[in-house]
Amino acid sequence: MKHLKEDIQTIALQDDESRIQYIRSNFWIPYTRANQVLKKFDDLLNHPRVHRMPNLLLVGDTNNGKTSLLNKFDEKFKPFISPEHGTQLDVLMIQAPPDPDERRLYNVILDKLMAPYRINDRVDKKHFQVMELFGSLNLKIFIIDEIHNILHGSYNKQRGFLTVLKYLANELKIGIIAAGTKDAVRVINTDPQLANRFEPVILHKWKMNEDYLRFLMSFERLLPLKEKSKLIEKELSHKILAISEGTIGEISKVIKEAAILAIENGYESIQPEMLESIPYMSPSRRKRELESM
Repeated sequence: MKHLKEDIQTIALQDDESRIQYIRSNFWIPYTRANQVLKKFDDLLNHPRVHRMPNLLLVGDTNNGKTSLLNKFDEKFKPFISPEHGTQLDVLMIQAPPDPDERRLYNVILDKLMAPYRINDRVDKKHFQVMELFGSLNLKIFIIDEIHNILHGSYNKQRGFLTVLKYLANELKIGIIAAGTKDAVRVINTDPQLANRFEPVILHKWKMNEDYLRFLMSFERLLPLKEKSKLIEKELSHKILAISEGTIGEISKVIKEAAILAIENGYESIQPEMLESIPYMSPSRRKRELESM
């Protein structure tokens, strides 16, 4: 089983149920664009504190790897104790509240930091508490996923929410990483000052190219199948891309479902014809099915 990574070879020798459970779990698959984006995150982390800190806006279609990238970066940073400054935290990640309300934003932050507060506390009190916590933790990067949620609120609420982000960045000299769909660009562009500070980082859909084939090769090395599937061969690679419609999350679903079917049927490798039998529906077909109801 030289087609597998050494640790995956051990999993491939386990019983079928254990292998299927592993396939259904979350595991990181390295790829070129991910490495480039993570390098940008690291560069922002190491950026000297200046008055106008640079920020990043991670943009991509739904299910195209934004949250996975943020989690991969965020999971490296746990609270630690500094002899001089006490508890420190380099990176804090939250999901934007469904309604762009300043109070809700502070609630989400305080919940994530497990800080005590009263729901009915005044907004200015929560603002002061968040500023104090961010300062004492020596926070360097504040990550907000699903930033497009801001569009669910009124124009005034959107402006208020963005004003808070701008204030936090200015006063504490921290970098902000925001992530969302293409609507996230509309969110940031409502504030010209913020728009000038956010560098767009785009996650495009996959195309039939060397990066896509390298990704398939990396993926295959992590599937506990005893035989080589040859995902990069023309028929199989084209079918996977066409069925999934090109987002990394959908590509992963297709490959995982096919790998599970290969184990259940005793094939031990993914074959092109198996893609017709997996329990999978493409995003566009799911949309059509829902619209026809």
